[in-house]
Amino acid sequence: MDSDIAPRLGGWQQAWRLLAAGALGVPLWFSTAAVLPRGCATDTCSWFVTGDPLVALGCLAVLLLRRRFPLAVALTVVIASTTSTLATGAALLALCSISTRRRPVEIGVVALAYVTASQFTTGIYPVEPPPASIWLQLALPVLSAGIAAAMGVAIGARRVEVRFLRDRAESAEREQSARAAQARALERNRIAREMHDVLAHRISLVAMQAGVLDHRADLTAEENRMLVRGIADGSHQALEELRDVLGVLRADPDRPEPPQPSLDRIAELVADARTSGLVVTHTTTVTGKPSDAVGRTCYRIVQEGLTNAAKHAPGAHVHVILKGTAGDELHVGVHNSAATRTTTQPPTSGFGLLGLTERIALAGGKLDHHPTPDNGYLLTAQLPWPDHTHESEHE
Repeated sequence: MDSDIAPRLGGWQQAWRLLAAGALGVPLWFSTAAVLPRGCATDTCSWFVTGDPLVALGCLAVLLLRRRFPLAVALTVVIASTTSTLATGAALLALCSISTRRRPVEIGVVALAYVTASQFTTGIYPVEPPPASIWLQLALPVLSAGIAAAMGVAIGARRVEVRFLRDRAESAEREQSARAAQARALERNRIAREMHDVLAHRISLVAMQAGVLDHRADLTAEENRMLVRGIADGSHQALEELRDVLGVLRADPDRPEPPQPSLDRIAELVADARTSGLVVTHTTTVTGKPSDAVGRTCYRIVQEGLTNAAKHAPGAHVHVILKGTAGDELHVGVHNSAATRTTTQPPTSGFGLLGLTERIALAGGKLDHHPTPDNGYLLTAQLPWPDHTHESEHE
C-alpha cells in the first residue's frame, strides 16, 4: 500500500520507537561481550566499544527518514547492521517499517538482506561459534525477520482499515450534510410555496379593493362601505390563514392541520373573488371526482390565475373553465381580458408561476401561460386523471 496511508508520527511516537529498537539490540550486544576473550575490548576488539555503538546510533538516526525513503533506508540500515550487533534492533525496526507497505518484493529483499547480514555480524569479533549446522545458524535470524515482517504487515493492514473506516465516516458525514442541506432547501421552498399560495391571493384581492377605493371618486356611500368591509374581511382572513400556515410549519401537535383545498372549493374561491370586486365567470363540465392531489393542484391553478388577474389586469373579465373525466385528463383554463383601468401595481414575488410549474410537474401534468391577442392573458394546464375505480373493478 502507499505510504501516505501511514499517519504522521509525533515527536514522542518517533522517540519511543527508536528507543525500543535501541533497547532490543542491547541484550545482543551484552551477549556478544560475554563471549569475547578477556581484555579483548581494550585491545584488539576496540571496535566493539567504539564503532559498534556509533554504527547503531547512525542507524537509528537514519531511521528518522524511513517514511520519506522507505526502501533505501531499510536496505542501508540492514546492511550497516552487519558491523554492529547493537544495530540489530534498528534493522528489525527497518524491516517492520518496510513491511507496513505490504509489498512482497520489498519485504523479501529486505528480509533476505537482514538474514544474510546476520551471518557476518559475529565474524568481525574473535568469537568461536558453537558447532551447529547452517540451518540452526539461520533459524534465529529467519524467525526474528518473520516476526518483524508479520508485525509490519499487520500494522499496515490495520492502517488501511482505519483509513477506510475514516473515509467512510467522512463520506457519511458529507452525505448527511448534503441531505440536511437538501432538506433545508426543500423546507424553505415548502414554506415559500405555502405562504404564496395561501396569502398572495388574499392580499392581491385586498390590494385590488384598496386600489378601487383610491381611484374611484364616483362611488356611492354604500359602495364605499362594501369595499371597506371587503378590505377588513380580507385582511382578517389573511391573518387567520397566516396563523394556520405558521401553525403547520411549527408542527404544533395541539393545533389541527387546516383542511387542504380541493376541486369542490373552486366555486367558493370564485365566489370569494367576485365579492372582492373581480368579474368572474365559472364554467365546469367535470364529471366525477379526482384524487385529492389532483383536486388540490387544480385549485392552486385557478387561485394563481385569479391572483394574477387581480394584480395585473384590474377591471378585466376573468373566465375559469374546468373540463375532464376520469381516465382522461383534467383541463384547467383561466383567461382574463385586458385591464380596463390602471392602478398602482402591487409588489410581486415572481415565484407564483414557478411554484405552480413545480406543483404541476410533480402531478405529471403540463402548464402553459401566455398573452392573448386581445391583450389579455391565458393560463392553462392539463393534469392526468387516472380512473382508479375502473382499475379496481378489473382487479
